[in-house]
Amino acid sequence: MKTFGDNLKNYRTAAKISQQSFAEKLGTTQQRVSEWERGLVEPSLYNVIKILNILNISFEELTDGL
Repeated sequence: MKTFGDNLKNYRTAAKISQQSFAEKLGTTQQRVSEWERGLVEPSLYNVIKILNILNISFEELTDGL
């Protein structure tokens, strides 16, 4: 079963953005991005909106298969 973290990592890597670069764009830490991708914590709604804008994807794409 796919998780939010799996989808996030897939879209981030498809965009060829490192965790560190992604974190900088979001105004957070690389560790926090890693925690999201591993499913340890979930991003706030504010950060989800920022993620969608940075990756240029829809909420439906990010949550596909959940």
